[in-house]
Amino acid sequence: MFEKLLSQINNWRIVRTFQFSTTPRWIILLIDMLIVTASFSIVEIGAMYTLHHLASPAMLLMDWAIVATVYFLVIYLSKIHNCVIRLSVIVDLYRTFMAAFTATVILFVINLVCFLVNHEYVFSFWNLFFIGVLSFTIMMVERLFIKYFYMRLTANNNSNGRRRVLVLGTSLSSLILANALKNESGGQYDPVGLLSIKTGKESDQINGFDVFRFDPTSLADVFVGRGIYALIFNAKHTELMRNGFADYFIKNNIALLSINTVEEFDTETDDDEKNMSQHVREVQIEDLLGREPIVLNNTLVRNNISGSCVLITGACGSIGSEIVRQVATYKARKIILVDQAETPMHDLSIEMKKKFPDADIVLFMADVQNKGRLEVAFRNYRPRFVFHAAAYKHVPMMEINPTEAVLTNVTGTRNVADLAVQYGVYKFVMVSTDKAVNPTNIMGCTKRLAEIYCQSMYLNNVKRDPQCTQFITTRFGNVLGSNGSVIPLFRKQIEEGGPVTVTHKDIIRYFMTIPEACSLVLEAGCMGHGGEIYIFDMGEPVKIYDLARRMISLAGLRPDIDIKIEEVGLRPGEKLYEELLNDKEKTTATVNKKIMVAKVRVYDYKNVCEALQQMGDYARKGDERAMVYAMKQFVPEFKSNQSRFEEIDREIEAGMNNK
Repeated sequence: MFEKLLSQINNWRIVRTFQFSTTPRWIILLIDMLIVTASFSIVEIGAMYTLHHLASPAMLLMDWAIVATVYFLVIYLSKIHNCVIRLSVIVDLYRTFMAAFTATVILFVINLVCFLVNHEYVFSFWNLFFIGVLSFTIMMVERLFIKYFYMRLTANNNSNGRRRVLVLGTSLSSLILANALKNESGGQYDPVGLLSIKTGKESDQINGFDVFRFDPTSLADVFVGRGIYALIFNAKHTELMRNGFADYFIKNNIALLSINTVEEFDTETDDDEKNMSQHVREVQIEDLLGREPIVLNNTLVRNNISGSCVLITGACGSIGSEIVRQVATYKARKIILVDQAETPMHDLSIEMKKKFPDADIVLFMADVQNKGRLEVAFRNYRPRFVFHAAAYKHVPMMEINPTEAVLTNVTGTRNVADLAVQYGVYKFVMVSTDKAVNPTNIMGCTKRLAEIYCQSMYLNNVKRDPQCTQFITTRFGNVLGSNGSVIPLFRKQIEEGGPVTVTHKDIIRYFMTIPEACSLVLEAGCMGHGGEIYIFDMGEPVKIYDLARRMISLAGLRPDIDIKIEEVGLRPGEKLYEELLNDKEKTTATVNKKIMVAKVRVYDYKNVCEALQQMGDYARKGDERAMVYAMKQFVPEFKSNQSRFEEIDREIEAGMNNK
């Protein structure tokens, strides 16, 4: 009988219209206040009949006003009138109980205060207790009714046109997510069950959702056999996915979707924003390359950066622009953006005005090769911190243009470093690379030369002046999402239908995120005292070939079937394995277990200056061979790989053998 009534109601035009809208919150709030008023009336009437005590209408009205005001404020501030449909019964039960309990406690306190002031209670404590109990009970009945009525009315419509999915896990957070997606109006996904990752005996159903036990051998049967499109997981399971669990689904070409925790969407003001499906997104390869989050000393950085003038070279690059954002977050007094790229500078200035309207940003167009232009910035703004991120970084491009690599990465660094000393900069932080360790290419060697110059100059200066500019270097691996990195290249190749090109099947690389890299730069700059080369525990390296296969599978395609993977050979200067430390180098720990200090060979500053001057002269003359020869003589661990400069290595080796 009841089922037929629901079916009949479901066909009414007004109800079909209601199904695709959200009940206004003010209506739920109004109903809650009516419940409080009804509870107050029932308790007061009961007290009158039981105790034969008839209060005046004015007194009753005043008592009701106090009770209603307290409950209104508590309900409004605790927002229990929000998300009635979206949250689980357990969460609603807890939040509603806490609201009723809090209001009752507040009224108890008001009653006690009135007694202390006027020596007379305004309410009976028992009346307040019963009002709270009755209000809580009726509110829960109301919510349960709305949930059940709404779910039954929308059950059929919610499945039409939606993609069938499983939700990972059987915990409360997974159940909340499944309920929210199932019951939202205009949703895109229809959760048909929960995928349990636990072992042992478990219920076949939880709260109406079928429970499927995880079995790698039957994943395809569970998803394909039942027409299930994807697996959705929340932030709680991100670490599990990163640790290899996602590969089970990738290998079976099962789509992966992720969403943040349900609670993050409870406080939105716009109903459209609270559509859970809009916050579901396809998992990207970057999401699966992460590792244990790096805990950085934000207090240390804030204490140093806040109120300081900061100059950032290469400010429009991947690393530089993120440093700009983080420095602005830490309330730097003035931020000098130095870069020669006009359009990226314009784009970054628009972004900063929007995100940090109160930040004092200076746009300073300059090439680090032009020392005279750079000096204008140092003279006018007198920065306290300098973060030097300007550099040429593409290995094959610098093998073709080695003189530019030296003029920018080496001479440019010398220009900025010399000006930092000349104008009394407190700290100079240089962004280096793992390619500077045992370099096999021009770019890596130029970054090693820049490291050597900064460290040797500090060690030379500190002997005369302990308060001299402190020079700190940080070495990174590959940065996820940076300009020209392998992941955007693979993504573009997949979108174009392939092939995806890898240089070698066995090539591996370390990866880190841009925010992590830049947070490391900032903390290293504040932590260091001068002369240090900081390296970063980047976790396990990633095989690029496996990375390509995972990205193809994540796109819903089959490697080597839908998208071919081609091995094209190592590029000039490229090596199979990147290193963070030279073989002869050792490390010492810091207060952050993810950051270490490298013990490196110390160079004489005078010899360094003479060698770099010679290399710079050769570069300005365009004498590539003489320049590279000098680089290899000064950095003997620099051995070219897959490069036209390998013949110089053979010549140097032959000369040493003839001695």
